[in-house]
Amino acid sequence: MPPDTALATAAALTTAVSTTPVSSSPSGPRVVAAVRLEGVTKVYGTGRETVAALDSISLEIEKGDFTCIVGASGCGKTTLLNLIAGLDEPTSGEIEVTGRTALMFQESALFPWLTAAGNVELALRLRGVGRRPRQARARELLELVHLGGFADKRPHELSGGMRQRVALARALAQDADVLLMDEPFGALDAITRDVLHDELERVWRQTGLTVVFVTHNVREAARLGDRIVLLASRPGRLAAEFNVDLARPRRIEDSGVTTLATEVTEHLRREVARHGRVH
Repeated sequence: MPPDTALATAAALTTAVSTTPVSSSPSGPRVVAAVRLEGVTKVYGTGRETVAALDSISLEIEKGDFTCIVGASGCGKTTLLNLIAGLDEPTSGEIEVTGRTALMFQESALFPWLTAAGNVELALRLRGVGRRPRQARARELLELVHLGGFADKRPHELSGGMRQRVALARALAQDADVLLMDEPFGALDAITRDVLHDELERVWRQTGLTVVFVTHNVREAARLGDRIVLLASRPGRLAAEFNVDLARPRRIEDSGVTTLATEVTEHLRREVARHGRVH
């Protein structure tokens, strides 16, 4: 892949920027939301071939919150993240994001010919950071995700969980305010996933990031989130919200996590039954 193409691809994989400020209301300044969606609808295609992915989604996510989005396949979770990231535009409605976003996927999408440090440095290079400062910062970020001793390893020399840690370091290299995560641990085994839950929570606490985390795993959402947003399917609509009033740190096997996950799952089953089947 030519260098220019690689750089463009890395930019698409790691970040999009939206810096629309939240305006004040006549009665006083509005609380600044990290992400605000108002009546967001997304329709693909034209004429008889149209498919409504999202329908009138209104949602506010406060700065520093950890919000998990769950729903059956086809409910528009990934579409919603892409819209927030600025990788796509809504058909109608408004989206406001305060600051910079970084996007993580289920696959780490690391460049195989680069070392762990090189993958993180590439994101810094896209921001115009000089050679020596970006080398130092890449090492700092790898230390943050507990990979300081693996900076010179290439992706094929790392486990799946370690590759996702590198991807997280690369996303953090974007100096993001909002981290968008699209099932980042979905392909990992249960033990590795549990370890990365702890790592992500630690990094979230240290950095003060706002996190929007998409998952099919309701128990994972109850383990990680401050709030769980449930989307109904076809088209995706806001079906329910759950505040997670469970003390941290949490374990995925905790009784409170299990109870909340059961409640969310029951709502999800009702939504699936209403539409006949999972699409």
